[in-house]
Amino acid sequence: ITEREKMVKNKRILKQFESRQVKRRMSYVQKLKIFDEMYKHALELKVIPPKNPLEGIEIIIKIAKVVNSV
Repeated sequence: ITEREKMVKNKRILKQFESRQVKRRMSYVQKLKIFDEMYKHALELKVIPPKNPLEGIEIIIKIAKVVNSV
């Protein structure tokens, strides 16, 4: 049992979802179209760009230092 399966309450639904994802092979162009639509939607919701792009940068720098020190 993987960690992901431990977190899922209904394993049958997870298995169905995964099997559908395997069957759903999309081309690179299809994936780009989906990404483009999601990006447009995020712009409409004003989720991106962030109001303050440097917000939280301290945490990101700390994480980068830890990861790079290993």
